[in-house]
Parts: sequence; structure tokens; C-alpha cells
Amino acid sequence: MTTGVQTIIYPVKDAKAAKALFTALLGVEPYADEPYYIGFRAAGQDVGLDPNGHAQGLTGPVPFWHVTDLRERLAALVEAGAEVLQDVRDVGNGRLVASVKDPDGNLIGLLQDPTA
Repeated sequence: MTTGVQTIIYPVKDAKAAKALFTALLGVEPYADEPYYIGFRAAGQDVGLDPNGHAQGLTGPVPFWHVTDLRERLAALVEAGAEVLQDVRDVGNGRLVASVKDPDGNLIGLLQDPTA
């Protein structure tokens, strides 16, 4: 099951410049500002900047669908023809992410937060 797209991640080459740009765009300071990830919350959305995204195969913004069972959704996408770009990994505190590319080259992210 999915609860919709709630997060979008942008791969960035210059984290400092990207942080300034998105701070100006969103009108808020980042809630996370680490060398590996800069995160903003604005208008009910999480917007992330990933300085390592290009090295991980991300070629543009990736919408992340929040799901209740990431491994199940990932397997369903692969069965439907998607190619795994980034296998399941814990990015901290039990938050799991993975990404795939559909047959047309579109990137799809999956995100599962730990259960409370």
C-alpha cells in the first residue's frame, strides 16, 4: 500500500549552491544539513538534496512514494518490468529507501518509515 508521493530528492553537484537556491525557493531553512543530505519540509512535502545522488545513478529529481512494505512494492515493480537502481538500504533510524527505473527510463523512489 502507498500513502502517496511525499518526498522528492534532487541529486546535486554543489550542495552549498543548491541549499541556497532551495532555501530561497521554499522560504525555510533545512531541518537536516549534513554532508550526505540536506532536507527541507515545506507545504507538507519533504524536499531533499543528495550530493551523492549522481554517483548513485540519479539523473534528475526522484519522487519517493511512501509505502508500508518497501520490499513487497519493490518486488512488484521489478516483476512489472522495473530495473533496480538502488537496492533497499537503511538511511538512518530505520527509514528504508530504494529506487528503480521503469522501462521508459523514469526514476521511481520508494520510502518506508519505521512503524511506531
